[in-house]
Amino acid sequence: MQKTIEKSIDEAIKAASFLKTQEVSEKIMEIAKALVHSYRLGGKVLIAGNGGSLADACHFAEELVGFYRGYRTPLPAMALSESCYLTCVANDEGYEVVFARAIDAFGKKEDTFIALSTSGNSINIVKALQMAKKKGLKTVALLGKSGGKSKGVADLEIIIEGFETSDRIQEAHMIILHLLVELVENEYFSTTKDKMT
Repeated sequence: MQKTIEKSIDEAIKAASFLKTQEVSEKIMEIAKALVHSYRLGGKVLIAGNGGSLADACHFAEELVGFYRGYRTPLPAMALSESCYLTCVANDEGYEVVFARAIDAFGKKEDTFIALSTSGNSINIVKALQMAKKKGLKTVALLGKSGGKSKGVADLEIIIEGFETSDRIQEAHMIILHLLVELVENEYFSTTKDKMT
């Protein structure tokens, strides 16, 4: 068991270290600027993913709307996770369009859409990115492995390469999402009348 623990921790450290490159750091800053731009325009952030990635989307949304490291004005964000809606559309129209239809309903050109997929091959994520672009939203994809079918679809993307399993990729995605909340708070609230307290 000890060897399993040590191996897993080493892999988690490797996933986190992947984010320290200049290229990835610059992409994280670009994404943060896109989110701040949406908020300054009065827009919101929409987030989607499947399984653990949807859990990460919910986590990210609650930290934008709720709190992160200190009290401040809420920032509008929504994970596309409502169970009645998802099962309705999946049953009547197909699971591949559940996120695209929600973006069609809620997405505005001032918004940013963030897609989370560890493989990049989820058709509902590809269709969601396509719908978001069609509606004029800024699009972001946090992907894994080779980027799959989602590679190159979004305006901004980060691909966590070199990991075969979803857990390490999701851990890296969660670090990115936490960094984005921190960067958005620092930038947005330094230039608005709403302040961190």
